[in-house]
Amino acid sequence: MSDGAVTVFLVRHGETASHAENRYLGRTDARLTETGQLQAAELAGWSSRARLTAIVSSTLRRARETANPSATLAGLAVRLDERLVELDFGEAEGLTAAEMRAKFPQDRAAFEVDPFGNPLPGGENPVDALDRGRAALDDLVRAQPNGRVLVVTHSTFLRILVCALVGLDPSRYRDALPKVRNVSGAVVRRDAVGRWGLLAWNPPLTRTTDIWA
Repeated sequence: MSDGAVTVFLVRHGETASHAENRYLGRTDARLTETGQLQAAELAGWSSRARLTAIVSSTLRRARETANPSATLAGLAVRLDERLVELDFGEAEGLTAAEMRAKFPQDRAAFEVDPFGNPLPGGENPVDALDRGRAALDDLVRAQPNGRVLVVTHSTFLRILVCALVGLDPSRYRDALPKVRNVSGAVVRRDAVGRWGLLAWNPPLTRTTDIWA
Protein backbone atom coordinates (compact mmCIF):
# COMPACT_ATOMS: atom_id res chain seq x y z
CA MET A 1 0.00 0.00 0.00
CA SER A 2 1.48 3.34 -1.05
CA ASP A 3 -1.29 5.85 -0.27
CA GLY A 4 -0.01 6.83 3.17
CA ALA A 5 -2.38 4.51 5.03
CA VAL A 6 -1.15 2.55 8.05
CA THR A 7 -2.76 -0.73 9.10
CA VAL A 8 -2.50 -1.65 12.78
CA PHE A 9 -3.35 -5.06 14.21
CA LEU A 10 -4.20 -4.40 17.87
CA VAL A 11 -4.02 -7.81 19.52
CA ARG A 12 -4.65 -9.04 23.03
CA HIS A 13 -1.98 -11.32 24.50
CA GLY A 14 -2.45 -15.07 24.91
CA GLU A 15 -4.12 -16.83 27.80
CA THR A 16 -2.87 -16.51 31.38
CA ALA A 17 -3.93 -18.38 34.51
CA SER A 18 -6.28 -15.52 35.46
CA HIS A 19 -8.55 -16.19 32.49
CA ALA A 20 -10.19 -19.32 33.90
CA GLU A 21 -11.94 -17.36 36.69
CA ASN A 22 -12.06 -14.05 34.81
CA ARG A 23 -9.92 -12.28 37.38
CA TYR A 24 -8.83 -8.73 36.65
CA LEU A 25 -5.21 -8.76 35.54
CA GLY A 26 -3.66 -5.34 35.24
CA ARG A 27 -0.04 -4.71 36.13
CA THR A 28 0.65 -8.15 37.65
CA ASP A 29 3.40 -9.55 35.42
CA ALA A 30 1.85 -12.93 34.65
CA ARG A 31 3.19 -15.40 32.12
CA LEU A 32 1.28 -17.31 29.46
CA THR A 33 -0.21 -20.72 30.13
CA GLU A 34 0.57 -23.62 27.81
CA THR A 35 -2.63 -22.75 25.95
CA GLY A 36 -1.44 -19.16 25.72
CA GLN A 37 1.85 -20.32 24.23
CA LEU A 38 -0.03 -22.34 21.60
CA GLN A 39 -2.13 -19.27 20.82
CA ALA A 40 1.04 -17.23 20.39
CA ALA A 41 2.34 -19.86 17.97
CA GLU A 42 -0.87 -19.61 15.93
CA LEU A 43 -0.49 -15.85 15.78
CA ALA A 44 3.09 -16.32 14.63
CA GLY A 45 1.85 -18.45 11.73
CA TRP A 46 -0.34 -15.55 10.66
CA SER A 47 2.49 -13.05 11.18
CA SER A 48 4.79 -15.06 8.94
CA ARG A 49 2.66 -14.15 5.91
CA ALA A 50 1.15 -10.81 6.96
CA ARG A 51 3.92 -8.63 5.51
CA LEU A 52 4.37 -6.82 8.80
CA THR A 53 6.74 -3.88 8.90
CA ALA A 54 6.99 -3.69 12.71
CA ILE A 55 5.96 -5.47 15.91
CA VAL A 56 5.39 -3.44 19.06
CA SER A 57 4.51 -4.89 22.47
CA SER A 58 3.51 -3.88 25.94
CA THR A 59 6.38 -4.36 28.36
CA LEU A 60 4.42 -6.88 30.47
CA ARG A 61 5.58 -10.48 30.22
CA ARG A 62 2.36 -11.95 28.85
CA ALA A 63 2.48 -9.53 25.93
CA ARG A 64 6.17 -10.09 25.26
CA GLU A 65 5.71 -13.85 25.28
CA THR A 66 2.92 -13.44 22.75
CA ALA A 67 4.88 -11.12 20.47
CA ASN A 68 8.21 -12.97 20.40
CA PRO A 69 7.19 -15.98 18.23
CA SER A 70 5.64 -13.61 15.69
CA ALA A 71 8.82 -11.57 15.58
CA THR A 72 10.89 -14.68 14.97
CA LEU A 73 8.80 -15.88 12.02
CA ALA A 74 8.33 -12.40 10.57
CA GLY A 75 12.06 -11.62 10.81
CA LEU A 76 11.49 -8.52 12.93
CA ALA A 77 12.60 -7.29 16.33
CA VAL A 78 10.00 -6.56 19.01
CA ARG A 79 9.93 -2.94 20.12
CA LEU A 80 8.69 -2.54 23.69
CA ASP A 81 6.52 0.40 24.68
CA GLU A 82 5.41 0.85 28.29
CA ARG A 83 2.55 3.07 27.12
CA LEU A 84 0.81 -0.08 25.85
CA VAL A 85 0.51 -1.77 29.26
CA GLU A 86 -2.86 -2.65 30.77
CA LEU A 87 -4.66 -0.27 33.09
CA ASP A 88 -3.73 -0.43 36.75
CA PHE A 89 -6.84 -1.84 38.44
CA GLY A 90 -5.84 -0.76 41.94
CA GLU A 91 -7.74 -2.61 44.68
CA ALA A 92 -9.50 -4.73 42.04
CA GLU A 93 -6.29 -6.42 40.90
CA GLY A 94 -6.69 -10.19 41.01
CA LEU A 95 -10.39 -10.07 41.93
CA THR A 96 -13.47 -11.33 40.12
CA ALA A 97 -16.49 -9.10 39.57
CA ALA A 98 -18.34 -10.94 42.35
CA GLU A 99 -15.47 -10.39 44.79
CA MET A 100 -15.46 -6.68 43.94
CA ARG A 101 -19.19 -6.43 44.61
CA ALA A 102 -18.58 -7.92 48.03
CA LYS A 103 -15.52 -5.80 48.84
CA PHE A 104 -16.57 -2.39 47.48
CA PRO A 105 -20.17 -2.66 46.22
CA GLN A 106 -20.80 1.04 45.57
CA ASP A 107 -17.59 1.51 43.61
CA ARG A 108 -18.25 -1.60 41.54
CA ALA A 109 -21.82 -0.48 40.83
CA ALA A 110 -20.59 2.93 39.65
CA PHE A 111 -17.96 1.23 37.48
CA GLU A 112 -20.61 -0.94 35.83
CA VAL A 113 -22.66 2.14 34.94
CA ASP A 114 -19.70 4.10 33.54
CA PRO A 115 -16.34 2.30 33.67
CA PHE A 116 -14.56 5.18 31.93
CA GLY A 117 -15.77 7.85 34.32
CA ASN A 118 -15.63 5.72 37.46
CA PRO A 119 -12.33 3.82 37.69
CA LEU A 120 -12.02 1.04 40.22
CA PRO A 121 -10.71 2.07 43.67
CA GLY A 122 -7.06 3.01 43.50
CA GLY A 123 -6.98 2.28 39.78
CA GLU A 124 -5.65 4.25 36.86
CA ASN A 125 -7.88 6.94 35.39
CA PRO A 126 -8.93 5.60 31.95
CA VAL A 127 -8.50 9.11 30.54
CA ASP A 128 -4.78 8.81 31.28
CA ALA A 129 -4.66 5.36 29.70
CA LEU A 130 -6.33 6.69 26.57
CA ASP A 131 -3.89 9.60 26.39
CA ARG A 132 -0.87 7.31 26.53
CA GLY A 133 -2.42 4.96 24.00
CA ARG A 134 -3.09 7.74 21.52
CA ALA A 135 0.44 9.05 21.97
CA ALA A 136 1.89 5.59 21.32
CA LEU A 137 -0.16 5.19 18.13
CA ASP A 138 0.74 8.68 16.93
CA ASP A 139 4.44 7.85 17.28
CA LEU A 140 3.91 4.51 15.56
CA VAL A 141 2.13 6.07 12.58
CA ARG A 142 4.86 8.67 12.14
CA ALA A 143 7.53 5.96 12.21
CA GLN A 144 5.69 3.58 9.84
CA PRO A 145 4.32 5.43 6.80
CA ASN A 146 2.44 2.86 4.72
CA GLY A 147 3.24 0.35 7.47
CA ARG A 148 1.57 -2.83 8.71
CA VAL A 149 2.14 -3.08 12.43
CA LEU A 150 1.29 -5.77 14.96
CA VAL A 151 0.68 -4.26 18.41
CA VAL A 152 0.39 -6.75 21.30
CA THR A 153 -1.44 -5.26 24.25
CA HIS A 154 -4.30 -5.90 26.72
CA SER A 155 -8.08 -6.23 26.83
CA THR A 156 -9.36 -3.17 28.68
CA PHE A 157 -6.72 -0.85 27.25
CA LEU A 158 -7.41 -2.13 23.73
CA ARG A 159 -11.18 -1.63 23.98
CA ILE A 160 -10.91 1.92 25.30
CA LEU A 161 -8.44 2.84 22.58
CA VAL A 162 -10.49 1.30 19.75
CA CYS A 163 -13.66 3.07 20.90
CA ALA A 164 -11.88 6.41 20.82
CA LEU A 165 -10.28 5.77 17.43
CA VAL A 166 -13.53 4.88 15.65
CA GLY A 167 -15.79 7.44 17.32
CA LEU A 168 -17.55 5.33 19.95
CA ASP A 169 -18.08 6.71 23.44
CA PRO A 170 -15.26 5.17 25.57
CA SER A 171 -17.64 5.02 28.54
CA ARG A 172 -19.48 2.29 26.60
CA TYR A 173 -16.47 0.09 25.96
CA ARG A 174 -17.82 -2.78 28.08
CA ASP A 175 -21.11 -2.82 26.15
CA ALA A 176 -19.88 -1.92 22.67
CA LEU A 177 -16.89 -4.29 22.77
CA PRO A 178 -17.75 -6.78 25.51
CA LYS A 179 -15.06 -9.36 24.79
CA VAL A 180 -11.62 -9.52 23.23
CA ARG A 181 -10.45 -12.99 22.32
CA ASN A 182 -6.88 -13.95 23.08
CA VAL A 183 -4.48 -13.26 20.18
CA SER A 184 -7.21 -11.31 18.45
CA GLY A 185 -8.66 -7.84 18.78
CA ALA A 186 -9.02 -5.06 16.21
CA VAL A 187 -7.73 -4.44 12.70
CA VAL A 188 -7.72 -0.67 12.25
CA ARG A 189 -6.45 1.51 9.45
CA ARG A 190 -5.46 5.18 9.47
CA ASP A 191 -5.78 6.90 6.13
CA ALA A 192 -3.53 9.60 4.74
CA VAL A 193 -5.58 12.42 6.26
CA GLY A 194 -5.61 10.91 9.75
CA ARG A 195 -8.99 9.17 9.89
CA TRP A 196 -9.17 5.79 11.61
CA GLY A 197 -11.47 3.00 10.49
CA LEU A 198 -12.27 -0.42 11.93
CA LEU A 199 -11.69 -3.21 9.40
CA ALA A 200 -12.38 -6.18 11.66
CA TRP A 201 -13.17 -7.04 15.28
CA ASN A 202 -12.07 -10.27 16.95
CA PRO A 203 -10.95 -11.97 13.73
CA PRO A 204 -9.08 -15.26 13.84
CA LEU A 205 -5.41 -14.63 13.15
CA THR A 206 -3.93 -17.91 11.99
CA ARG A 207 -1.78 -19.06 9.08
CA THR A 208 -4.82 -19.51 6.82
CA THR A 209 -6.84 -16.38 7.62
CA ASP A 210 -7.13 -12.91 6.12
CA ILE A 211 -4.14 -10.55 6.23
CA TRP A 212 -6.08 -7.43 5.08
CA ALA A 213 -3.91 -6.69 2.07
